[in-house]
Amino acid sequence: MGRSYTLYTIKKQNHLNTWPQILFTNGVVRNMGSVKDLLVIAQPSKNKPGTAQFVFSDRYSVFDWGEMPDLIEDKGAAICITTAYFFEKMEEMGIPTHYRGLVEEAEIKRLADINSPQSRMELNLLRVLKPRIISDTYDYSMYKEERANILIPLEIIYRNSLPEGSSVFRRLKAGSLSLEDIGLDKMPYPGQVLERPVLDVSTKLEASDRYINWNDAKELAGLSEAELEEIVSITLRINELITREARRAGLTNEDGKLEFGFDEARNLILVDTLGTLDECRFTYDGLPVSKEIARIFYRNTNWYDAVEASKKDDKVGWKDLVAIEPPALAPALRDAISMLYKASCNEMTHRIWFDDVPAVKEIVEEIRVILET
Repeated sequence: MGRSYTLYTIKKQNHLNTWPQILFTNGVVRNMGSVKDLLVIAQPSKNKPGTAQFVFSDRYSVFDWGEMPDLIEDKGAAICITTAYFFEKMEEMGIPTHYRGLVEEAEIKRLADINSPQSRMELNLLRVLKPRIISDTYDYSMYKEERANILIPLEIIYRNSLPEGSSVFRRLKAGSLSLEDIGLDKMPYPGQVLERPVLDVSTKLEASDRYINWNDAKELAGLSEAELEEIVSITLRINELITREARRAGLTNEDGKLEFGFDEARNLILVDTLGTLDECRFTYDGLPVSKEIARIFYRNTNWYDAVEASKKDDKVGWKDLVAIEPPALAPALRDAISMLYKASCNEMTHRIWFDDVPAVKEIVEEIRVILET
């Protein structure tokens, strides 16, 4: 008898105190981004992980808005292949993950065994515990009691440099981040390469990601000192791997994010996705090779101004205050971004998955011209 599937399509919700989510029949809430769907095969419990599949779409998201108005062709397959490549590298390094394999013709296969680009990946599914909102404050107290088979409600960010557009500059200006926090003795400049990686941490399950310090992160997620140290150690190892692999494709790994969880025995595992143009900020000769390109476009729109103003007025329900919808990308830029995802996948994984795609170098030059006109 074949598997029974339930497909949950995640869409942007624009309501106070809510974010994209799906609700299982047992009341467990699954929170996802706006760029992939979750195909549930077996639901998780306190004592046993579930089974699910990521279905990577051609949607994209910037500035925590959710699904944007247009699609980037083949983005989903390029992201799926790239992150599978890095998951299998994790296995070689002895780092546990939730990855099981890619889905082709109803079979679970290793990357080397698939015949064409796929956009579906099978994984172990953890529980996602929704923080309660009490008096406009997120309450994470359940993480002190729930110890296993859970997503850790944090995003871990590594920074190898501070490219233009990095949130570090905004936070330094606002006073929410100090030079001491990032190991510097004077104000950095856009493009500065750091002598050693700086790690940052933010919330994961709130309406907008919120940067916090490491003591708050430890308390919020119910982590021990040893668990926090393990997260830091693994993050640095993964950063080194992605940096090395990206360099072989001519890319500079400026920064990126990772997510972790605990399995049924509370062993740390890597979850979600990694090493892609959505999770990392890559550059080629100073120009972004990531979804930062879309951010550059949108920073010059009235919609972006409205988003920033609303976030200052209401950190939780800001989306309800934005009266205008985001515009679509310029068609030439959208098509160039599509080619960039495909070319980066080809060059990062050292296999031609997408035919008739120019080299990353050529696409970057085209995008540079588009952004300057």
